[in-house]
Amino acid sequence: MQVRKLGTLEVSALGLGCMGMSSAYGPAADKREMINLIRDAYDRGITLFDTAEAYGPFVNEELVGEALVPIRDKVVIATKFGFDINLATGARNAGTNSRPEHIKAVADASLKRLKTDRIDIFYQHRVDPALPIEDVAGAVKELIVEGKVKHFGLSEAGVQTIRRAHAVQPVTAVQSEYSLFWRGPEAELLPVLEELGIGFVPFSPLGAGFLTGKIDENTRFDPTDFRNSVPRFSLEARKANMALVDIVKAVAARKAAMPAQVALAWLLAQKPWIVPIPGTTKLHRLEENFGSVNVTLTTEDLAEIAAALSKIVVQGERLPEAVLKMTGL
Repeated sequence: MQVRKLGTLEVSALGLGCMGMSSAYGPAADKREMINLIRDAYDRGITLFDTAEAYGPFVNEELVGEALVPIRDKVVIATKFGFDINLATGARNAGTNSRPEHIKAVADASLKRLKTDRIDIFYQHRVDPALPIEDVAGAVKELIVEGKVKHFGLSEAGVQTIRRAHAVQPVTAVQSEYSLFWRGPEAELLPVLEELGIGFVPFSPLGAGFLTGKIDENTRFDPTDFRNSVPRFSLEARKANMALVDIVKAVAARKAAMPAQVALAWLLAQKPWIVPIPGTTKLHRLEENFGSVNVTLTTEDLAEIAAALSKIVVQGERLPEAVLKMTGL
C-alpha cells in the first residue's frame, strides 16, 4: 500500500471507514466477522481506521478497539466527539455538545472503548454553534499536552472555522464528504487546506455506494438504512444520477477496472494529501477498494471525466435538510 501524509502524520493512501459495520446502512454486521475484516485490511496495508463515539453509539469504537489491540502501535485510530450523547447510557439528545469538559470526558470514555492510551486523530464531528471554535481547539490542545490525543481534526467545518481553530491548535486533518457524486469541497475547502498544510479525509468517497454501479432506481434499502432519508437517493434522483455512474463505468471498462476503483483513483489523483476512507462489510469489496491504488488515471482520463461531469447536474441534496444545517459546507 502506498503512503500519504495528513499534515505530518503518515498513513496508508486509503483508510477504512468503520461506521457501516455497526450502524447507518442497516443492521449491524457480525462482530467477529468485522474484527477479522479490520485485521484483513491491516494485512493488506491499511493503517488508518476511522470510527466515532456516535456510531452505535459506542459499539463501533468497541469493535475497532478490540480488532486493533494486537497491532495498536502499527496503526492510526481516528475517532470523534461533538454530539450530545449521554456517556453513561448512550442516549443521544438533539444537537451538538463540544463544551471543553464534555470533550475531555468523551476522550476518556473513547480511550477505554478503544483499549488504548492515546487517540491518534480526534475530530470534532460537527461544529458546535454554541461555542467558539477557539475553546474547542484549546480543549483538544490540553488533551494533546496530556498525551491522550496526538492530532486534532475537524469534520464538515467551514473554511473560517478551520482557520480559527488552526491558529489555536494546528489541525492535522479535515474530514468531509467528497467524491464524484459531491464535489463541494473543491471551491473553497481544498485551497485552504493546501495553504495551511492540512490533510483531507473524504468520507463517502463512493457516494454511499452509488458510484460502485451496484445501485439503481430499483434498489431497495433496509428500513434502517439512512439512505432512505437522503434526497439524492430518492427513486427519481437515482434514475437521473445514473448518467454519472455511466461515466465511471466507461472509464473503468477502458482501464479493466471496477467502477469503485475508478472513483477512488479519481480522488487520489486530485491531491497527494487526500486519503479516502471507503467503508465496507465485505472482504471482496475491501480487496476491490484496495486495488484502486494501482489504477492510474492519466491527464487525458481526468480531462475526459471533467468534461463529462460538466454536462451533468447531480439531482438531490447529499444529506437531509436538518443534517445539512449542521455542516459548514
